[in-house]
Amino acid sequence: MRHIAIIGSGPAGYYTAEAAQKLWGDEVRVDIIDRLPVPYGLIRTGVAPDHQSIKGVSRRYEATALSDNVRFVGNVTVGPDVTIAELGELYDAVVLATGAPSDRPVGIPGGDLPGVIGSAAFVGWYNGHPDHADLAPPLRGAGAVIVGAGNVALDVARVLAKTDEEFAGSDIVAHALDQLRGGRFDTITILARRGPHQIAMTPKELGELGHLARAAPEVDPADLPPVDTDAALDPGQRKSVAHLRSFAARAVSKAVRIIFDFHAAPLRIEGEGRVQRVVVERTTLDATGRVAMTGQTYVVPASLVVSCIGYRTPPIDGVPYDEQLGRFANVDGRIAPRLYAVGWARRGPTGTIGTNRPDGFMIIDQIAADIMPDSGKQGRAGLDRLLDARGVEVVTFRDWQRIDDVEVAGARAGAPREKLVSMAALLAARA
Repeated sequence: MRHIAIIGSGPAGYYTAEAAQKLWGDEVRVDIIDRLPVPYGLIRTGVAPDHQSIKGVSRRYEATALSDNVRFVGNVTVGPDVTIAELGELYDAVVLATGAPSDRPVGIPGGDLPGVIGSAAFVGWYNGHPDHADLAPPLRGAGAVIVGAGNVALDVARVLAKTDEEFAGSDIVAHALDQLRGGRFDTITILARRGPHQIAMTPKELGELGHLARAAPEVDPADLPPVDTDAALDPGQRKSVAHLRSFAARAVSKAVRIIFDFHAAPLRIEGEGRVQRVVVERTTLDATGRVAMTGQTYVVPASLVVSCIGYRTPPIDGVPYDEQLGRFANVDGRIAPRLYAVGWARRGPTGTIGTNRPDGFMIIDQIAADIMPDSGKQGRAGLDRLLDARGVEVVTFRDWQRIDDVEVAGARAGAPREKLVSMAALLAARA
């Protein structure tokens, strides 16, 4: 029998568990450990609430979770409740699938002013993550500035711009919907350091901006490169740039403007006790494609700044860490003997949800090459004894199903669920 502990119950964790099942069948026991009492990680608290079709992938993970040899061990924090070293004594292999839930710092003067929020926190707020439910971002005033040129920036802009009616069928949490209803911005500016050809925005997400009820995207035609240069792009990029060209070609007047400001690097954030403006410098690209500063500056008024410039994996005591890349130090997923990383914890915040599946299968292949089939490790029995002795309340997948029932029953009309947003409420719902 092989015993594997996976830290993190998001896509990378469940795909790794699925791979272990497919390789070893009944000859493996997998414990998926998470500090939250709810599974699915990014699917629950990272995917935009109005993208329910993407969240549907959790049904695949549920099939894995309900099998006899995979167990969800929720409400257990690695470090305070059990250490990596202790897990290494109990399991044949320990896989870190913690994702990258922390924001990269914005890294400019004024980045600590009230009203400057990282995208992980902002997305967690409207998705009901217990860590961010009390965020209360400023949602009225001079305007919102979003820093970044990826899909998360589009998600934030779309959530800020939508009407109540456009959230029908989504699982945006009630506290976020109430606060959005109480204050909306007339201007949302997306700052991108590079040009349209360098964005990491996919066609579907860009296209959605063109169909909002009260908001319209704006692109300055002067920011667009010559049309014939689009031929060098891959098909997805060409479609994305085609959306930008269509935004530039039409003059649509709506209550909310979503302004794409390309070749724009934030220099500093200013304000008296809170965010009031962002000082931006115009950029250009040199012959090698690198960003070059021009010295030309201007001011964008803002009461809210959301930084969507990337994520980092939080360090864990005793685990080698790459500070520059913001992930665990590893070579093709191997960190140390019988200690591995998978998904964003291995490669950084790149790729789609589906990218984690081949990643998980690769890691299991490595584990198969590294460990003996019958090492005599205690596995889950040893973990249960340790956690019980420490008074840790473990949340099982059956417990999660009861929480799920409570959330679904409490949904507002048309919504799939109303998420419980505090640890106390989540734990109480198990009864």
